[in-house]
Amino acid sequence: MRDPYDVLGVAKTANAGEIKKAYRQLAKKYHPDHNKSDPKAKERFAEINSAYEIVGDDEKKAKFDRGEIGADGKPRFAGFEGAGPGGFSRGAAGPGGTHFEFSTGGAGGHAGFEDIFADLFGAGAKRGRAAPRRGGDVVATASVPLETAALGGSTRVALPGGRMVDVKVPAGIDDGQQIRLRGQGHPGPVGGEAGDALVTVKILPHPHFRVEGRDLRLDLPVTLYEATLGAKIATPTLAGKVELTIPPGSNGGRTLRLRGKGLPAADGKPAGDLYVSLKLMAPEAPDADYEALMTKWRENKPYDPRKGF
Repeated sequence: MRDPYDVLGVAKTANAGEIKKAYRQLAKKYHPDHNKSDPKAKERFAEINSAYEIVGDDEKKAKFDRGEIGADGKPRFAGFEGAGPGGFSRGAAGPGGTHFEFSTGGAGGHAGFEDIFADLFGAGAKRGRAAPRRGGDVVATASVPLETAALGGSTRVALPGGRMVDVKVPAGIDDGQQIRLRGQGHPGPVGGEAGDALVTVKILPHPHFRVEGRDLRLDLPVTLYEATLGAKIATPTLAGKVELTIPPGSNGGRTLRLRGKGLPAADGKPAGDLYVSLKLMAPEAPDADYEALMTKWRENKPYDPRKGF
C-alpha cells in the first residue's frame, strides 16, 4: 500500500483538522456514486478510506510515524541484522546453518518469542490475542428537497454495500453539511466498536427558489396592470403562501424583501430573507384590444426605457 500521507495529499506535519479536511474532499470527489462511469474510482475510494483509518486515528498515526505499523495497519518488525538491545542479532551457526539469538536487552539476558512480542505489541500479544480496534468510517450522500433541508425531516440513504438507513435531517441544515451516524460504519475487528457513517447533505434544485446562503430568491410573474396599478399577490414561501404588496408603478426586475422568509435560523445563524423579483408578463394569447392599446401608446405616449444606455 502507498504511504497514507501521499494518498491523502498532506504533509507528515499536518494536524488532525487538515487531515480530516483532505479526507472529506477526496472521499466526496471519488465516491463511487459520483463516478459510476469510472471503474477505478471505487479502488481510489477504498484506498482513501484505508489511509484515513491510519492517519485519522491519533493512536494509529503515532504508531505509523514511529514505524511500528505499516500503511496497511499491520505491525512492522525491527531489522534483523545487528539490531542491538531489544532486537535480533546473528548467532553462531549450528548443524542446520545460520541461526539467530533473540535478546530483550534486560537484566534477564535471553528471552523467548513471547517476551519479544509482548514488548512490541503489549501483554495481549503474549497471550496470542489481538486488541480490539475501531472499525473504519464510511461516507454517503443524501440528496434532499429544499423543503426538507429548511424545515427538517427524514430521508433514506444507501450506504456502501447497499445497506439502507434512515437519516434524520435537522431543520436549517446547509448544503454540503455532514451528518454523523454513529456505529453505522465498518464493524470493528476483534470485537471493537463499529465506525461511523458520514452523510453529506446535498440540497436538490428547487423549481422556484434559489438558495444564496441563508437567503432565498424568487422570480414572481406579475401582469402589466398589477405592476402599473399595484396589487396584493399571494406569494409562495417555504412555509406556505403570504400576501405581498406590489407598489403602483413597479417595473420588471424590481426586488421586494420578505424578512425572515428564507432558510430558518439554525446553529446560531439567524433566519434568512426571501427576495422577490417582479417578472412582467404580457398576455400569453394574442389579444386585439391589448395590441390596439399598445399601438395607441406607441403613437401618442412614446417613452424610452433604455435612455442613457
